[in-house]
Amino acid sequence: MQLSVNGNSKSFEAAHMTVADLVSELKIVGKRIAVECNGEIIPKSQYAETQLNDGDSLEVVGAVGGG
Repeated sequence: MQLSVNGNSKSFEAAHMTVADLVSELKIVGKRIAVECNGEIIPKSQYAETQLNDGDSLEVVGAVGGG
């Protein structure tokens, strides 16, 4: 599967992936992140249900604390 993640093309061996699978592959499980797929924000509660398709464009951003 070929996906665009934060503007970079990435290949994944899996033929079918969910947003939860992607988060696991990117080793960012448990981090405070937001995921947008093809311009639509995916609620964290739907990561396991949201199927990704070959060619999807994703933006993954992390929350940064500070003051």
